[in-house]
Amino acid sequence: MNLGLEGKVIVVTGGAAGIGGAITEMLAEEGARPVIFARRAPDPQWFASLGEKATFVEVELSRDEECRKAVEETRERFGTVYGLVNNAGINDGVGIEAGPEAFRASLEKNLIHYYTLVHLLADDFRKSKGAIVNISSKTAVTGQGGTSAYVAAKAAQLGLTREWAAAFAGDGVRVNAVLPAEVMTPLYERWIATFDNPSEKLAEITSRIPLGQRMTEAREIAAMAVFALSQQALHLTGQWLFVDGGYTHLDRALAGV
Repeated sequence: MNLGLEGKVIVVTGGAAGIGGAITEMLAEEGARPVIFARRAPDPQWFASLGEKATFVEVELSRDEECRKAVEETRERFGTVYGLVNNAGINDGVGIEAGPEAFRASLEKNLIHYYTLVHLLADDFRKSKGAIVNISSKTAVTGQGGTSAYVAAKAAQLGLTREWAAAFAGDGVRVNAVLPAEVMTPLYERWIATFDNPSEKLAEITSRIPLGQRMTEAREIAAMAVFALSQQALHLTGQWLFVDGGYTHLDRALAGV
């Protein structure tokens, strides 16, 4: 299937590792021009494997002026931006006891830059009739406990997906969200490693995933995100797309739990 992304400039925040890295890889494979916005440079070997299409721009996303400069640099080098994958963030465990200051700081890391980049790139999207994909999380609809700020950010991203889809509808710009549940990424591996018996904890988690009792792969998330950006999804907007093996919505009895 030709996704029609050849040569299209697409910003991917946090696009050098994990889910973001998988999205960058798949965009490069489709002939797009992914531009990674991140605070740290990608692994050189991995970055070289992407070929000449991919670009890295160093930016601290919680700082508005750095976001503005990164957008300006991208435009100067490549012209109009077609797409944006809002992906960067971290489940930082800021819960009820952490207090308002920590809560606000977490929102800066996980939510505010989603808005900032859409604000800065809005005219590009209108000009190119482009697309936005917000990477959210199943915690937005299930809760998790102990992570109030992250869940607030992820739920807000879903609301903004619908709001932006409505706001951009007259311009032909599409906005969708992809919701992972349990995906094996470097961050997830580090979290699993904090348990006394990591393999036992992982087996407990995967046993609850109805489809195949396995973790979702990062490239499976990427495939949905890239499709939602593509010219094959021109009538898809305002959607929350769950790629989770049925984890969020199906009866746990299906997994034998």
